[in-house]
Amino acid sequence: MVIDGVIRKAAKRLTASQTPLLDARAILSFVTGTESHLLFRELTPDEERRFEELIDRRSAGEPVAYITGEKEFMGYRFRLNRDCLIPRPDTETVVENIIDTNRLPQPKILDLCCGSGCIGLSLALFIKGARVSLCDISLGALKMADENSKLHGLADRTEIFRLDVLREPLPVGFDIIVSNPPYIPSRVTDKLQVTKTEPRLALDGGDDGLDFYRVITTKAYESLVQGGVLACEIGWDQAEAVSALFGGAGFGNILVKKDYGGNDRLVRGEKV
Repeated sequence: MVIDGVIRKAAKRLTASQTPLLDARAILSFVTGTESHLLFRELTPDEERRFEELIDRRSAGEPVAYITGEKEFMGYRFRLNRDCLIPRPDTETVVENIIDTNRLPQPKILDLCCGSGCIGLSLALFIKGARVSLCDISLGALKMADENSKLHGLADRTEIFRLDVLREPLPVGFDIIVSNPPYIPSRVTDKLQVTKTEPRLALDGGDDGLDFYRVITTKAYESLVQGGVLACEIGWDQAEAVSALFGGAGFGNILVKKDYGGNDRLVRGEKV
């Protein structure tokens, strides 16, 4: 069919992409407002022009999520801008662990370094009685978290505010604190392709990548109620170091969980 030819032609231009066909389909669906496999017509001149413009942007290395302004996470669509890290399936490990282990009907949850809000808002979506606070240092990211809260009908169960976790105290009284903080060592950050397209502010974790964990573990222990849980996403090689920081801050029952790729991805502990 005509649309298949349009997609294949566009995909051939995306030589740097590992998923050129998927990228082309996603961009076409965004332009037309119709899933590509359900599009049984030719593109209008305006659609064709817009599609070509966006394929050019993807060919230049811009991520599809920034082109379309959204990304799927935990089965839901989340809006994002260039101030937000693009949500990744690995991060779903954090959300799934909290959902599976939570026994509280109305937990009070804090999402530190929330970005687009995908972690905290997903928890609010799956734990119907949860009340979630989301904070970040980036006003641009907080704008997206606010939009996503409203998009998913969660405004009455969420609060969103700016906070510099490295320099300011945390609110207190939370049952659960979750965080996907910056954790890439500074010396590595500039060498990564991701830094060219996604915000360094959300990636750079200091000289050894552990700056945020040193602060978060201590402040979270003070912020949590007795028996409360801290759960942090980590880099694949950081489980031992981050677990030690959890223990040093006073957390017990420390657990490391792997993502679906088999890499260490989560450290969690309880305030005992």
